[in-house]
Amino acid sequence: MSGHLVVRSRDGTSIAYDRIGDGPALILVGGAFSHRSWKGWTRLSELLAPRFTVISYDRRGRGDSGDAPEYAVEREIEDLAALVGTEGGSAHVFGMSSGGVLALRAAAAGVPIERAVVYQPPFSVGAGGHVPPTDFAGRLDELVASGRRGAAVSYFMREGMGAPRAFVGFLRVARPIWRNLEAVAQTLPYDLAVMDGTVHGTPLAREPWASVAATTLVVDGGKSPVSLRKAADALAERLPDAERLTLEGQSHNVSMKVLAPVLEEFLRDRRRDA
Repeated sequence: MSGHLVVRSRDGTSIAYDRIGDGPALILVGGAFSHRSWKGWTRLSELLAPRFTVISYDRRGRGDSGDAPEYAVEREIEDLAALVGTEGGSAHVFGMSSGGVLALRAAAAGVPIERAVVYQPPFSVGAGGHVPPTDFAGRLDELVASGRRGAAVSYFMREGMGAPRAFVGFLRVARPIWRNLEAVAQTLPYDLAVMDGTVHGTPLAREPWASVAATTLVVDGGKSPVSLRKAADALAERLPDAERLTLEGQSHNVSMKVLAPVLEEFLRDRRRDA
């Protein structure tokens, strides 16, 4: 594995990343709470390294990456563009949850992404799914601004994600896990901004998804709520070139051992393998 590497984004923010493996470039884009040292990412990187050059990075504000005084989704798109630039100007991407939404926004904005895989984009597109309260964004901003990291994590998980109170309580007791969640609490409004109004139970708009040129695989887990299945279906319907897959027996906490072969099959260079 290449050691701690850094690329400068367009606004000068330093973006930390690791590189492992050999083959076509594949960039992993994490969702809320994740960073490149998350054991799921490191496991997935190891599984894919024989076939791909895997780039795992800290999204701005997390881990070893820098940040800017003002946040904008466009800056995160520029971060991803900078990483693609380090790999010769094009790459595949895999995005988890809101990270998948960010990856597709980048593709729609013109970042040269060859193929994309997204796992469980957390849209709420109709009745039956969890919908955050109307003042969710403002309340989350208040908790983050006041430095109440634990309260921000708990509020985001319960009111934003719909996680059961008992599950959040269990995580609070698991102190090492909870400390890791609190460490990136200040970036939770970033993920909400990436979702950009797609979590309120209304039909998914045509754009920007119709502007994604990359062939995309939209994946969900068979054990996840039906609302997330509907969200994945809605996204696939709006993408110009999409395939759909449900991984039976999987939830949002997907097994990387199950996921890795799916990525290999979809992203492999068919011309080289012919």
